[in-house]
Amino acid sequence: MEFIFDFHHQVAAGVTAARYITPTPIQAQAIPLVMQGRDVVGLAQTGTGKTAAFVLPVLHRLMQGGRRRVRALVMAPTRELAEQIHEAIGALGRWTGLKSVTLYGGVSFNLQVNKLKRGAEIVVACPGRLLDHINHGTVDLSSVEVLVLDESDRMFDMGFLPDIRKIIKHVPAKRQTLLFSATMPDDILLLAQEVLKAPVTVQVNAAGPASTVSHMLYPVEQHRKTALLLELLRHTDTESVLIFTRTKYRAKRLGEQLGKAAYRAASLQGNLSQARRQAVMDGFRNGTFQILVATDIAARGIDVTQISHVINYDMPDTTDAYTHRIGRTGRNAKTGDAFTFITSEDEDMVRSIERVLRTKIKRCTLNGFNYKKTAPSRDTEFAPPPRKPRRRRMEQKKTKPFKAHGDGLHFFGHR
Repeated sequence: MEFIFDFHHQVAAGVTAARYITPTPIQAQAIPLVMQGRDVVGLAQTGTGKTAAFVLPVLHRLMQGGRRRVRALVMAPTRELAEQIHEAIGALGRWTGLKSVTLYGGVSFNLQVNKLKRGAEIVVACPGRLLDHINHGTVDLSSVEVLVLDESDRMFDMGFLPDIRKIIKHVPAKRQTLLFSATMPDDILLLAQEVLKAPVTVQVNAAGPASTVSHMLYPVEQHRKTALLLELLRHTDTESVLIFTRTKYRAKRLGEQLGKAAYRAASLQGNLSQARRQAVMDGFRNGTFQILVATDIAARGIDVTQISHVINYDMPDTTDAYTHRIGRTGRNAKTGDAFTFITSEDEDMVRSIERVLRTKIKRCTLNGFNYKKTAPSRDTEFAPPPRKPRRRRMEQKKTKPFKAHGDGLHFFGHR
C-alpha cells in the first residue's frame, strides 16, 4: 500500500508492519484526495477501512511541521470508537514519533490534562469531554490543521451536533476537514455544507449494510426470545457473537443468563465504569468472551474481525441503527450472519429495512422449538427487582424531650 500512495517512509513502515497490502475501496479513493489537502466527505459502511483512510494521510501530513502541539483533531461519538482510532494511530504511526491523546468521559480529567501537558500532535475526543477541556483551558486547538468528524451520523443521533458546532469555533478556519459517515441524513448534509470547503464526496456502497452479510428474521413472542437464543446458539457454528438489546438492564441480565448457561459471555452497557468497559472489550477481542451482549452504545467502535454473527435480540429503532449493528460482522471482505428476532410490533421496521436492502428478508423458524409456550403472568426475566418500600413518615412528629444546658432550656431540633 505504501508504494501506491507514496507515504513518508516512517508512515510506510507502519503500513508494512500492519500487513496492509491492498487498499480497500474507501482507502483507494479517499487517501489521494486527503493527501492533496482536499476537504473530503467519505460515505461507506462500517468495516470498510474508514479509519485507516484518514489516519494514514493525517500521519503523512504531520511528519512535516512542529511537534508537541495539537495539529489534528479527531472527534468520535463513543469512547470505544475513540480508543479504536487511538490504537490505529499507535499501530500505524509507531515509527513516526507522533503521539495521540484520547479525551472522553468516565475517566480521570486530571490524568488527561497531564497527558496533554506532555505534548501530543493528535487528539481523539468525544465532544462532551472535549468541551470540558476547552472550557477549563486545558487543551489548545489553535494549531489544528486537520479536523476529522468520524461516524458523523451517530454523533447526530446521540445529540452531539450543538457541541460539535461549539468546538468548531475554537478550531482555525483555515484547516482541512474530513467527514466520514455510514449514512448521510439531512442534518449531516447541512453540517458538511457548513464546515467543509468545496468538499469531494467519496461514496462506497453507503446505502445499506455490507453485501458480505446474510440477513435472517426469526419471528418470536417476546417471552420466548431468550429460549430461542439459547437454542440458536446450540445449533449454530459461531466464532464471536455480538448480541444487541434495547436497554442496559436487559443487556446485563441477558449476559448473566448466558453465563449461567455455560457460555463465555459479558455485557457492555452505559452503567459500567470505563475500566470495566475496557476490560470487557479487551476480553471480547482476545477471545476470553465469546459472546458480548450490548446496547447500541457498542454499535460503533467494536473492531473485532472474527465476529461471525450479530443477533438483534431487540429490533433497533431506525434503519441506520440496523446498518451500524450489522456492520460489526462481514468486515474486511469476510462473510457474516445477521439474525433478528421480530415480534408483531416490528413489522413496520422490517419493511423499512427491506426497502434499504432492496430485497425481502427470509423468515426462519427453528425445528423442534416450542414457539407456543404460554407467557408467564409477569416478566420474570427482565423486570427490574422491586424497590424496598419506604417507611411512611409519621403524620405528626413526636415532641422531643428537653434538657438543661447551661443556664437555659433547649429543645432538641428547635431553636
